[in-house]
Amino acid sequence: MSITKEGKQKLIGQFQINGKDTGSSEVQVSILTERIRHLTEHFKTHKKDNHSRKGLLTMVSTRKKLLNYLRRTNYDKYLKIIQELELRK
Repeated sequence: MSITKEGKQKLIGQFQINGKDTGSSEVQVSILTERIRHLTEHFKTHKKDNHSRKGLLTMVSTRKKLLNYLRRTNYDKYLKIIQELELRK
């Protein structure tokens, strides 16, 4: 099972810029991060699930591109989202 509707709405509410924002870079990064964490747990028990592994790599690549865009355009928001999602130590 992937991310639930309630979990997704919670992430959108936490990272949205205004009331109607559902697709900004911050929101997309937070949703991708949650899905990546879920799949990482999935791979601890299903080591040979290569089809899902390809999807995971695609998500990681997409998140990396979004974070690079955010770092380039608004460095303060980039630092904030990195800290809130605990992506880099």
